Amino acid sequence: MSSIAPRYRIGLIANRAHQDASDSALVQLLTGSRHRIESLQPELIVVGRTLDAIGQMNLLPGYEHLVRFPYGRHGGLMKLVSRTVDPDPARTLDAVIYLIDPVDPSSTFPEAVALKRQCVIHGKPFLSTLAGAQEWFELEALANGAAPDSFLDDRFHLKDEGIALIAHDAMKTRMLELAEKHFEILDQFAFRCATGTTGGLLNQLAVKMKGEAGRNWVKPFLSGPLGGDAQIAELILERQCRRVLFLEDPHVARQHEADIQLLERAARTVTGYASCMSDVKWGDRWLSLIKARAV
Repeated sequence: MSSIAPRYRIGLIANRAHQDASDSALVQLLTGSRHRIESLQPELIVVGRTLDAIGQMNLLPGYEHLVRFPYGRHGGLMKLVSRTVDPDPARTLDAVIYLIDPVDPSSTFPEAVALKRQCVIHGKPFLSTLAGAQEWFELEALANGAAPDSFLDDRFHLKDEGIALIAHDAMKTRMLELAEKHFEILDQFAFRCATGTTGGLLNQLAVKMKGEAGRNWVKPFLSGPLGGDAQIAELILERQCRRVLFLEDPHVARQHEADIQLLERAARTVTGYASCMSDVKWGDRWLSLIKARAV
């Protein structure tokens, strides 16, 4: 378990479009993953209107570990940012689930951007899609001794799946370290793609690991500033690349921020299909856990 607290503590918020309908992302998450929630017994720190929706639709009847934070307009999301960085193990969050509607303007408010940035800085999973949140519950439950949920088996047939591997300049060395450490599981994917020089570096690593058979291990696209993120976004929208491991450097100004946001928005557009991971700590744990879950 990633937390030293007695149970997981998870921040939870969903944009309005993901709350109200009977098939909304919030409904799908809390009904489909209810057995995982019962198993893990996380404390859910829920922002105002999201908790209202949970109650109105009776999504977690009888669940005791719900904590209300204020509505977003009263600072609820800002408080989640503070709890993400809080050093007190009795208060800090282990992960944040923020089911983002890519056309909801509130998802670009400063507190929303800061929430993701601080998750990356502090190595906390930031789960902004339904698929990413479902996978987190599944993998953490398995890590705590649960049996696999056969309903999710299709997404763990890695021989049929694609993954994008992207890293900012300061993170390329960390990406290579992760890829070498987890080469066996990454090699099981049907294909791997990357942007710019990251792709070339990963192919060099693959040649070292498996000889000439690794020469085209990764399909390299253009660099991010030249449009590589957009190329990968199209694969996501076409449901050809389910997962993105994007090691971001949150400490530098990024002149191609729009390209990065485009990639994330693509994943959130197909929220039930795609997921993005943005930090080394969660990426490392995810690769370790998915190895045990792969079908």
